[in-house]
This record gives sequence, C-alpha cells and structure tokens, in this order.
Amino acid sequence: MTENPLFGDHQIGRLLSDEARYRDMVQIEAALASVQADLGIIPEESARQIAKFAKSFRVEGAILAERTGLDGVPVPALLAEFRKQMTEAGLGDHAEYVHRGPTSQDIMDTAFVLCLQRTLAVMDERLKELIARLARAAHEHRKTIIAARTRNRIATPTTLGCRIAGWASPLIRHRQRLSNLRPRLFVVSLAGASGNLSAFEGHGLATEAALAKRLGLGAAGAPWHSARDNLAELASLMALISGSLGKMAQDLLLSAQIDEGISAGSGGGSSTMPHKTNPTLQEAVVALARINAGDLGHVMDAMIHAQEREGSAWFRESLVLERMFVTAGAGLRHGIRLSGTIKVDENRNTRVFTDNRGLMMAEAASLVLADRFGLASARDIVKDACRVAVAEGRPLKEALVARVTDAESIDWDRIFDPAGWIGESEALIDRLLESLEG
Repeated sequence: MTENPLFGDHQIGRLLSDEARYRDMVQIEAALASVQADLGIIPEESARQIAKFAKSFRVEGAILAERTGLDGVPVPALLAEFRKQMTEAGLGDHAEYVHRGPTSQDIMDTAFVLCLQRTLAVMDERLKELIARLARAAHEHRKTIIAARTRNRIATPTTLGCRIAGWASPLIRHRQRLSNLRPRLFVVSLAGASGNLSAFEGHGLATEAALAKRLGLGAAGAPWHSARDNLAELASLMALISGSLGKMAQDLLLSAQIDEGISAGSGGGSSTMPHKTNPTLQEAVVALARINAGDLGHVMDAMIHAQEREGSAWFRESLVLERMFVTAGAGLRHGIRLSGTIKVDENRNTRVFTDNRGLMMAEAASLVLADRFGLASARDIVKDACRVAVAEGRPLKEALVARVTDAESIDWDRIFDPAGWIGESEALIDRLLESLEG
C-alpha cells in the first residue's frame, strides 16, 4: 500500500500483510492436522510433528513470489517449502500428512478471516475512541450557537454540539453493524476442491466443526468459496464508515471555505503562499471516503462468481478489500485527530450572525406573527420583508417593523435572539450521551 501517511495505515497494513497471512496459513495447516489426528484420519505422531514444526517454520516472501506468480495463490509454494524443510529436518514421512483434503482457497479464506479478527478489533477501538471524542466535543459545544446551513445556504440557528452529535450518530450504528456482522464473518472455510468436502472421505463436517472450534471460529452454514456476501457486507461497512467520516470532514472543509470560525486540525502550508493553512486532513478524509465508495463497486461485482469457484472474481475481491480496510483505517485515524482539535473563533462566528442581518430568524418571525395574522399571512409578511431587507441591505427586524401594525406590542428581542430558537439541540445531545452510557 502507499507509504503516504495521509492515505496509508501502517498498523492495518501490517495486520493484513502477506507475512501475517502466511503465519496464519501455516497455523491453520497445523490445526487441521491435529484435528484429523483426533478423528483418527492421520497418525497422532505426524500431527504432533507438524504442529511442532509449524511453530518454528519461517519462510521469506521472496521464496514464494515466483511460484505464486504461476499458481496465482501462495499456498502451493508455501506447502512445498514447508514439506521441504520438514524433510530436511528428517520429518519427511510426517510431512506427507500436511494439507490432507482442503483446497488452497480454504486455507487462504480462513487465514484472511483470522487476520480480519485482529484488524476489525483495531477498527472497533478506533470507532469507539472517535465516538467518545465527538461526544465530548458535542457536550462542550452544546451552547455554541452557529448558523445551520441547508442546501449550502444559511437556514436557522442551531448549535455546533448538535452538528457534532450528527457526526457521531452513524458511527455508533457502524459499531453495531460490525458487532452484528462478526458471527457471519468469522467462520472457517473448509470445503475442498469443489465445495462438497469429498476429499475428507466422510469426515468433512466433523473436521470442519473441530477445526472451527480449535481456531476460535464458527462453522459456516454452507461452503462459501463462491458465496461472498459476508465479505461484500464487510466492504459495504468499510465504505459506510469512510462515508460518515467524509461527511464530517466535508462539513469542516466548508466551514474553512466560508470562514465561519469553526476549525479543526493544524493544517498544512503552501509552497508559495505564506498566508495559507490548508485543511489537509479534512481533504484526505474526503478523498478516502470517495475512494472507498468507488472500490465498493468492485467488491459487489466480484460477488458474481462462476459455478463453484472462480479465480478472476476472487482475485478482484482480494485486490480491493485490503485497500478498503486500509482506507477506512486511515480515515478513522484522521477523524480521531480532527475530533480532538475542534475550535471556534467567537469573533468570526459572531460576524456570521451580524452579516446575516437577522435573515436566519425569518422562520422564528413567521411563527410568532402567526398568532396575530395566521401562519399563511405571517409567512407572506415575513417573505416580503426578507425581499426588502436583501434588496436594500437592511436588517430584517427593521423591514418587519415597517410592515406590521402595532409593532411596538411585539417582543422583537425574543424573535431575533438566536439562543431562543435552537430547538431541542441540547436534548438531542443528551440523548446521544445517554445512548453511550447505556
């Protein structure tokens, strides 16, 4: 994967590396031999020697590379090297019992699942930390009044805390989705060449169940060589996580663009413009979200496997999935950093309200005047006043006073106080915080 720390993730990449998978593949072969010995399929002594040798077995990726290029997968070369080293150690008779029954995809898919267990534990911890940081930020800014924006225009007053709570809510659901997916995803693959366990000579289901238990996995309901829905579901979750992070980062990018006083991160400099501080992390998170959105299509397309197994669909899936995990992991890492550095420049934030000349309070004015004129008429009055205020550069309050009879009897200060029109923002934040406590 890329060495650029903005778009790569060293920890996730290491957990999904070829070396990590090779180690898991060897341990799976050792576990399989032990299970088959327990079932009386292979000699117990052979299983002991295979398991013992697997603990010390090491192989350089370069040794496997050329053969992998021919076979398309590393398992044949890995097994050849394993048997070779066992034979050189005087254990050739026992080496003959390695890999009795499975196909390469069984070993590779199961190894991938083991890697995913560790990888998704890291992802879950990052989600948990990010949610906690956003919850703290939402609480901290529960009374920070800002101008809400809908369809890229100023709408009504809200609070920054309420906006941040909106960033956190989907992340909570993503953790729930991840938890729900685990039982379907963390299952062993052991089906043999054509997916019917024929090479296990009547012991296939028993071997599968015992191997799953030994590896701490579940038994699959049916062979999944060509049924990739669980991995596609996981890829969808990675895209969802990236998308939610992208929404947060996009909001922060827009805040920087319109200079409304909300910022996060330290930013990067320009090579030629000393005044610029670029929102680099936000830009990276948005880019990562869009990359995962595009990559998801490849995984969905790779669900269309031909018959019992197909190489091209499997290869396509594997090429994209690792990148999707790294991409989502990098986005989470950046999101954690951004969430802990959210700041508000009160002067710039206040200037937004001043420059708006009270126009964002039009809805509030309509609701108050509705008690006197009815809602439809009140909206017409306010809409006309807004038109005049915009055309003449006047405050909305001034334009309204000129259009309302007995204007002095109306509490204009209440109407034009943004703090009185933030709805149930604080209650929504409290509901988020209470859901985390539960």
